[in-house]
Amino acid sequence: MGLRITVLGRGAWGGTLARLWQDSGHAVRSWSRRDGGDAVALLQDCDLVVSAVSMAAVAGLARTLAPHWPQGLPLLSCSKGLDLEGLCSASQLWGQHLPGAPLAVLSGPNLADELDRGLPAASVVAAGDAALALRLQQALRVPHLRLYTNADPIGTEAAGALKNVMAVAAGISDGLGLGATAQASLLTRGLAEIGEVLVALGGQSSTLYGLAGLGDLLATANSPLSRNSRFGLAMAEGLSEAQALEAIGATVEGPRTARAALLLASRRGWMLPICEQVVRLLDGAIDAPQAVQTLMQRDLKAEVER
Repeated sequence: MGLRITVLGRGAWGGTLARLWQDSGHAVRSWSRRDGGDAVALLQDCDLVVSAVSMAAVAGLARTLAPHWPQGLPLLSCSKGLDLEGLCSASQLWGQHLPGAPLAVLSGPNLADELDRGLPAASVVAAGDAALALRLQQALRVPHLRLYTNADPIGTEAAGALKNVMAVAAGISDGLGLGATAQASLLTRGLAEIGEVLVALGGQSSTLYGLAGLGDLLATANSPLSRNSRFGLAMAEGLSEAQALEAIGATVEGPRTARAALLLASRRGWMLPICEQVVRLLDGAIDAPQAVQTLMQRDLKAEVER
């Protein structure tokens, strides 16, 4: 028997998930801020709420829905990024407003266009409650989207957020024509940078090398379908942040996440050189070739800190 699912957000990812689950026999209703309508009304007679709104929209939506949230109604968060004001992940924001609600996270190397075309993919359902993760894994599987579980929602979200920054950097590298060797070096060091944030926030290091970490990074950094990679390409061509966002014409989470990560780093003493150069480029303090030069001229160090 199918679930009654409410999907919040009808962007590329939310719309794709809604279609996949409806085609699999679930009763799906959806809402988007752009199209209007009453999101509160969709909380009733519902088995699961899926949040696929942009990171910037999570806090306001959570405040609106919290007073009306039915007891015990689970929420599956699919938003990727870090909140620039609260410096936390999407599920942490939801948790602040819905302290009693069962929460889980869905993340992985999932490009909406490819899933829409029926191409095979895999993703992770992460939750502190193992029983909840297992229920969602069983209920939400579809023929071409294989779901795994883990018990590390914080690490899963940290990896999913920071890989967008690294995808922007990878797009800049491609746009400058720096070659495959530079790209491989950048992504390897980017993975280490993601890992520093992931572990410092309380995530499990093993998550870094799974679907939500390395898997998502490879897909987002290497696909022409990736908004963050295309944004980086536009920045390498000399466009400003505003011009690059206009050229993409859709939500790009990398810039906000880079700024949030760098602000966290300044407060906690982390070294995030790639994030730092991406933010300096976004702010117009340097151009793309200067960002690369700065990274290459950093003090020499061991690959793995002891």
